[in-house]
Amino acid sequence: MWAGSRYGRGMSEHLIERLGHHGDGIAEGPVYAPVTLPGERVSGRLEGQTLCDVRILTPSDHRVAPPCRHFKSCGGCQLQHAADDFVADWKLGIVRTALNAHGLETDLRQIGTSPAQSRRRATFAARRTKKGAMAGFFARGSDVIVEVPDCQLVHPDLLGGLETARELAIAGASRKGALAVTVTQSRAGLDVAVSGGKPLDSPLRALLAQQCERLGLARLAWEDELIATRVPPVQTFGGCDVVPPPGAFLQATAHGEEALRDAVIEALGDAARVADLFAGVGTFALPLARRAQVHAVEGSVEMIAALDRGWRMAQGLKTVTSEARDLFRRPLLPDELRSFEAIVLDPPRAGAEAQVAELVRARVPRLAYVSCNPVTFARDAAVLVEAGYRLDWVQVVDQFRWSAHVELTSCFTIG
Repeated sequence: MWAGSRYGRGMSEHLIERLGHHGDGIAEGPVYAPVTLPGERVSGRLEGQTLCDVRILTPSDHRVAPPCRHFKSCGGCQLQHAADDFVADWKLGIVRTALNAHGLETDLRQIGTSPAQSRRRATFAARRTKKGAMAGFFARGSDVIVEVPDCQLVHPDLLGGLETARELAIAGASRKGALAVTVTQSRAGLDVAVSGGKPLDSPLRALLAQQCERLGLARLAWEDELIATRVPPVQTFGGCDVVPPPGAFLQATAHGEEALRDAVIEALGDAARVADLFAGVGTFALPLARRAQVHAVEGSVEMIAALDRGWRMAQGLKTVTSEARDLFRRPLLPDELRSFEAIVLDPPRAGAEAQVAELVRARVPRLAYVSCNPVTFARDAAVLVEAGYRLDWVQVVDQFRWSAHVELTSCFTIG
């Protein structure tokens, strides 16, 4: 690091050595420099450990022009300045490093990356202003809202959600904070769930119901309360129509969902009796029911009820039983697990430590582990391998394009 008049008062120069897990460049110190790449020499003003007002002195060969005009100010993406092949290799490296930390190696398959403008769900920030309202994403490291009318990340259908978010902010945002407006594509139109707004009372409830009708939304929820459903916001899994509860988890892109689903199906082989643990609203359970009997377990009563309704309304599926159960506190036990030929695990970021402890005792022949956190995945994988499972392969899926987020599916077998 050098400091002095050459760079201006308080400015210093740094060599970026690597990217951190949040996508920021890291120099010796450590010093964190957003929107930089390994090998670049940069200058900037240090605030604590963060380099501000970054200037690229020597650019990387992997640096590209960001495809979105909002990238410089918007915090919705972290890596639009990096070439796609660099990002793909970096994300594979994150998974490889996490596995190597536990002494694990496997076949890391070529990454599958979702295309631009494919995100079917986004959370916009919206705030009232003196002249109306504004909506978009927060600026990087800030609570300032950046409007993004030409966003290259979300599906074009979602951009209509920006006007929806503005209208809802005018109707129900306080002047002290921003609304979080989660907008999801559905077959019937936009499915909208809002948090951070004014407490509901009768006048606000009536106004929001009118807004739902006027804006042509499929459904509108405010905090934990359903305001109105004009048309059921249907999602389709394996040909089965499901109406998820407001705010329910959904894979970020249709491409990513398909890639994860295909890898899960491959990992389970010809298993005729399958348990889908952390099943959500049926992303994997319902497509699997085309070929196997499935027992779906999920902590949310509302999500498991939606899955069950979807199965009952579908044609040509094998039996799907379902159970609402907190798998962190009450994992399936070996006596319950041994009736299955294969297991799907799709836990949240915390992983499935308690459930994996029971799986190693049950020794179910095949496991498909879907993860959104390589660190907790590697921790759980090490336990499985130590117990005699083989990690046959890992398929990394980049459905959060231009972000630091990584998802994967993997196959474990035991002989």
